[in-house]
Amino acid sequence: MKSRATLIGFTAILMWSLLALMTAASGKMPPFQLAAVTFLIGSLPGLVMLAAKPSRIAAFRQPWPVWLTGIAGLFGYHFLYFTALRNAPPAEAGLIAYLWPLFIVLGSALLPGERLRLHHVIGAVLGLSGSFLIVSRNGLSFDGAYTLGYVMAFLCAFTWAGYSLMSRKFGSVPTDAVTAFCLATSFLSMISHLALEQTVWPETTSQWMAVVGLGLFPVGLAFYTWDYGVKKGDIQLLGAASYAAPLLSTGALILGGFAEPSWRIAGAGLLITAGAVIAARDMIFRRRTTA
Repeated sequence: MKSRATLIGFTAILMWSLLALMTAASGKMPPFQLAAVTFLIGSLPGLVMLAAKPSRIAAFRQPWPVWLTGIAGLFGYHFLYFTALRNAPPAEAGLIAYLWPLFIVLGSALLPGERLRLHHVIGAVLGLSGSFLIVSRNGLSFDGAYTLGYVMAFLCAFTWAGYSLMSRKFGSVPTDAVTAFCLATSFLSMISHLALEQTVWPETTSQWMAVVGLGLFPVGLAFYTWDYGVKKGDIQLLGAASYAAPLLSTGALILGGFAEPSWRIAGAGLLITAGAVIAARDMIFRRRTTA
């Protein structure tokens, strides 16, 4: 049962590695509109399960801290992520946003019963060094044209890390509640879009396919499988495996023609991944000794 749940959780990592590619391929739909459409699509798997078993609606009845955590995490993260990819090169914005596994490790070390050790600090320094490498154009100076995108990507990483850490307190909340979070996020995104943005629809079939793909996979099924995996599977193994997402994401962008291979991007990916693995040394060591 635990191994099966862990494998299900792995599928979320694979789907999230396509988030940057599909967002880049989705055209010029503004962030709130894109979030509204994709989260509505993302709620469909849960609605299908609800139609098959109406008693699942009981999962929607949760205390307000659960709702606040779920909506703030999903709505906040994706608005920041979509904004980052609209205002910076997708490969670079995606790599910065994928600092969230490192932030989760560092944040977990500060929780009761945990200690911040030297290898946590070394891992953080390596991860931040990778970030400076991909956002710098001349030494350590930022390219002002992409500042907004870089800032949004950093905030995106912090938001998802905070959401994930807070979610640990609500381990008894059933995965069906994710459907409610998706619907609420879609509604809030649409309200924000109507108030703040001009509507822009995809212009080509391929852009529509990218939007639908976003909703079904990285912004849909991935949340259900991740939620199930971290609650029922090996959360230490899933946490360590999530550090592969930056490299998978960049590889997908290169294969899709939205990024060019370069030593700068490759080096940044290696630094971020190495830093995260070093910071997660305790989790990996514990798994080996208990295997």
